[in-house]
Amino acid sequence: MTYETLAYIIKMGGTVAFFSVFLLAMIYALWPSNRQKFRRAAAQPLHDSDRPEG
Repeated sequence: MTYETLAYIIKMGGTVAFFSVFLLAMIYALWPSNRQKFRRAAAQPLHDSDRPEG
């Protein structure tokens, strides 16, 4: 096994691993049962009480 072959295998493994993690994150974010949780999180800064009074 040469260095080039090993480097190619490692690069492809990294690409597949990155794509898999990205795909899983997208599935989690777009899963219908998570919709309400993400809407609450998105609205949280609008309901924060750190705004100055007046």
